Amino acid sequence: MAIHESGENYLEQILMLSKTKDKVRAVDLSQALGFSRPTVSVMLRELAENGFVAISPVGGIALTAAGLAVANRMYERHCLVSEVLMALGVSREVALEDACKIEHDLSEETVACLQAFLTKMREDV
Repeated sequence: MAIHESGENYLEQILMLSKTKDKVRAVDLSQALGFSRPTVSVMLRELAENGFVAISPVGGIALTAAGLAVANRMYERHCLVSEVLMALGVSREVALEDACKIEHDLSEETVACLQAFLTKMREDV
């Protein structure tokens, strides 16, 4: 099942919230993403129907194995792109914001080249 950029953002945000919260709730996701509660509910229902999240009857949201795989991939890309942008001199705030926009559209080839570039740059320091 293919997932779109908005779904990837939700999964990545659930992953990030789960690092600081025992239970991720729809209201947490709504606040973090800046979307209304009904909008979040619609997307969560779609993600659950497609096997990316599990929603407990008491309101907790958990990533399934498929959801975790997507979330980890997007988070790793986000970190990689942010780090490369900061290495180029972009401020941290702008790099983090721009990484959110860029991370979804990169090919695997580009990701591999960015990783190789960053590795080489670290070795040269």
